[in-house]
Amino acid sequence: MRRLRKLVKGMAILGAAGLLLSGCSVEDGKTGATAGTGVSAAESAGDSQTETTDGQGLAGKKISVMTLYLTSVTTNQMAGYIEEKLTAAGAEVFVIDTANDFAELASRIEDVVASGTDGIVLVSADPNQVANQLQDAFDEGIPVFGCDSGFIEGMQLNATSDNYQMGEQIVRYLFEDLMGKKGTVIALTHRPHPGVVKRCEAFDELLKEYPDITLITEQHVPAEQPINDAQEIMANLLTANSQKDSITAVFAAWDEPAIGAARALAEAGRSEVLVTGVDGNEQAVQMIREGSNLKATVRQNFEGMAELVCGGLEKYFNGEPLEPGEVYTPAELVTAGDVE
Repeated sequence: MRRLRKLVKGMAILGAAGLLLSGCSVEDGKTGATAGTGVSAAESAGDSQTETTDGQGLAGKKISVMTLYLTSVTTNQMAGYIEEKLTAAGAEVFVIDTANDFAELASRIEDVVASGTDGIVLVSADPNQVANQLQDAFDEGIPVFGCDSGFIEGMQLNATSDNYQMGEQIVRYLFEDLMGKKGTVIALTHRPHPGVVKRCEAFDELLKEYPDITLITEQHVPAEQPINDAQEIMANLLTANSQKDSITAVFAAWDEPAIGAARALAEAGRSEVLVTGVDGNEQAVQMIREGSNLKATVRQNFEGMAELVCGGLEKYFNGEPLEPGEVYTPAELVTAGDVE
């Protein structure tokens, strides 16, 4: 996959306008549901909203793909899938990353709206945090799509997984199958991410159902270097909980902190501590296969999300109707038995 492009932070509105008009960028080192609800991709498979058209509607369109988390493996994959598919359909694509800075994201949205972008795709970004800037896009008739993001009124659609359901699935597996309904757990989270919030809500609710499981602490993991940061956080927690069996498990809300936690546990020789994640990225699956502390994850269909977004954009620019809301792609639990 070719290297993703993004606009330089701090670029003036006129500069952004020049890039969009020239088709250049600067190199840098669910269909179908009522708003607020979701349907599965399988349920909407027969709905023409998800079908691919001839792409004529996208030819020459300038699409701004915007995120805060391009350093994340899965976010990078989604942005790359979208860029590749839209470019193949004849669109000019500008991938804009603001490095975990919501204020910068708001500013960049203002820039692309002022410069006349034809469409905006938010990748792994909570639209509630930039609602005022998105309203400017809505007022200008600029369609806004989400990929693994949230959904607010005015957007066209958000393609994602059912994050609450994924949270329930992995937490029940952790609490029941791995922990035997008792012990202590550490939570590694990042609640600014809309999907992670839903998984954490599932964790919070299920924790109430298991009186013999105690939460030691919840730790926020920054998004820029989640593996390294989680490894450091876990190492510090191991110092504070140095006795064997003082920690039973680690719930990581996505795979990268799960990987970091598993590394710290391996270095400390704490093979008894169980770790789970969410995403199903290749490194996490390999660690499960190798028998590390990381025992399970939930694999999401990120390419499927990108397909739904690109199909929705094609339909929009072809003048075909879209029903606003969220659509869910399927996700599956991955355990040691599965990868063996």
